Amino acid sequence: MKSITILSRACVATLMCTTLLTGCIDETFPTSQATKDQLAASPTATEAMVSAIPAYAKAVWWSWDISYSWGLGAMMHIRDVMTEDLATVDNEFDWFWPWANCTQIGQDRLATQFLLQYPYKYILNTNNVIGAINPETATAEQLGYLGVAEANRAMMYLDIARMFEFLPNKVTSNINADGNDVTGLTVPIIKAGMSNDSARFNPRAPKEKMAAFILEDLKQAEQHIVNLKNTRGCTLPDLAVVYGLQARLYLWMNDYANAEKAARLAINNAKVKPMTEKDCLDTRKGFNQADKWMWAVQYTKDDAAVKDGWLNWTSWKSNEIDYGYLQNPCKQMIGKSVYDRISNTDFRKLMWKAPDNSPLAAKNVYVNNKYKNTLPTYASLKWRPGEGRFDDMITGESTAYPLMRVEEMYFIEAEAAAHQDLARGKSLVENFMRTYRDKNYSATASTKDALVEEIVFQKRVELWGEGQTFFDVKRLNYSVTRSYPESNFYERCRFNTDGRPAWMNIVFVDQEQINNKALIGWNNPDPSNKYKPVIQ
Repeated sequence: MKSITILSRACVATLMCTTLLTGCIDETFPTSQATKDQLAASPTATEAMVSAIPAYAKAVWWSWDISYSWGLGAMMHIRDVMTEDLATVDNEFDWFWPWANCTQIGQDRLATQFLLQYPYKYILNTNNVIGAINPETATAEQLGYLGVAEANRAMMYLDIARMFEFLPNKVTSNINADGNDVTGLTVPIIKAGMSNDSARFNPRAPKEKMAAFILEDLKQAEQHIVNLKNTRGCTLPDLAVVYGLQARLYLWMNDYANAEKAARLAINNAKVKPMTEKDCLDTRKGFNQADKWMWAVQYTKDDAAVKDGWLNWTSWKSNEIDYGYLQNPCKQMIGKSVYDRISNTDFRKLMWKAPDNSPLAAKNVYVNNKYKNTLPTYASLKWRPGEGRFDDMITGESTAYPLMRVEEMYFIEAEAAAHQDLARGKSLVENFMRTYRDKNYSATASTKDALVEEIVFQKRVELWGEGQTFFDVKRLNYSVTRSYPESNFYERCRFNTDGRPAWMNIVFVDQEQINNKALIGWNNPDPSNKYKPVIQ
C-alpha cells in the first residue's frame, strides 16, 4: 500500500502548522469577497460567485498528491467502499483502502480531515452567495442564484450530517472516551454572516436542529429557484432537485408521509424520465451524460482535473480505460452477493461482467472487446468513458456523473409508502420495476420490514456507485456482509457486522477541535481496527 495515503500524527501536526492546511472554520470565512452593494449592482458578479459552486464540486482538495481528494465524486466513492456493494481488486494503487479496511480513519489522519474540510469549503462557496444577496432587493436572476446556493448548502449539510451523526452500533459505545453521550449529534452549523468568534465555539448540532436548518434552506430554495432560467446543462439544481433533497431529508427524519409527497413532487417536476436499457448500456454515452439526470457534475476538456488525467470521476470509476487510476489493477466490482441476487431478467445486471458460465456473459457489451478478457468477473461496465474513448484521455474524462437521478425518487416514494402501507409500497415498487427495469419483477415480501429491505435493495442496484447506499444502510441499521463463500472482497476487508457498522459514524479530525473548542470532548469514537476479517 502507498504509505503516502495516510500520514502519521506527527506528520499531520507538522503539516497543520503550514498556511496550506487550515481547519474548516478558517475555510468558512472569506478574506476577499464582493460586497453586497457590488453584487446588487452587478448580476454578473453574482453569477461568477454561483459558478464557484459547481466548479468546486470537481475541484481537488488541498493537494494533487492526495489521490482520494477529487471533490464530491471522491466523497461518494468513500461512502460506497464502506458498504458491501462495491468491491475493489486489491493492489497498491487504491487510495481508498483505509475506508474499505476500517483502519487509520481516526482523528489524527489526513483522510479524516478531507471528509470535513472539503465539505466546509463547499459550504463557504454557498454562504458567499447567500450572505451577499438580499431577497428584498434582488433581481429575479439573483433570486434564482440564491435558490441555487440554498439548495447546494442543504445538500452538503444533509450529506455530512448523515455521515457524522453518531448512531448506535454493536462495536463502539455512544459514550465516548471523554464520558459524553454523542448519540444523534451531527456537525456544527456555519451560516452566512456568522461571526468568527461564534464559529470558533460552535457545538455539534443535534439531528433535530440540523434537520430544521436544512429544511428551512430547502423551503427558501423552493421559493427562489423558480426564478432560475438556466441550469447550465443540469449542473445547477432546479425545483425538482429541491423536492428531491426534501425527500432525502424527510426519509432521514423518518417522516414518511412527507418523504412520499416530496418524492412525487420531484418526479412530477423532473425534466427527465428514468433511463432506458439503451441509455444504461450504451458504450459511448452510458452513464456519462448529464442530460439523463436531474443534477450532475460535468467535466470539460479545459478542467485541470481532466488535463491532469488522474483525479477525476472517469479515472477512478471507469474500468474500461487505458489511462487514469483504473488502467491499473484496482478495478471496481459489484459485490458478488449483490450481483447474485439480481434477477437475470433485469437488464441492469448487464452493467457488470457476468461469470463465464452465465447465460448473461454473451450479452455483456464492452467499449473494446479486449476488456472482455482483462476485466475480473463482476467488474463494473456502468461508467463508460466519454464517447467510449478508452484510448483518449481528454475525451474519455470529459464526462458527467450524477448527483441526483429521478429513479432515486421512485424508490424513496415506494419505501416511504411501504413504511405506511404495505400494499401501496408493493404496488409502487412493482410498477416502477416492471415499467422500467424488469417486466417479470414481483415483490414477494409479506411484511413491512421485508418489503422495505427489498425496495432498498433495488435502490442499491439502481444507484450502485453513486454514493447513496451508505445512507440507507446506516439509517435502517442494516448489516454489512462481505465474507461469504466465493466473496470477491479482498481478505483484509471481509468484515461481517451485526447491524450498522461503527465505521459509518465518521470521526472529526483533531484540527477541528483546535479551531472549534466546542468540539473538545465530543468526538465520535474511533472505529479503526475494531473489526477482524472473517476468512471462509
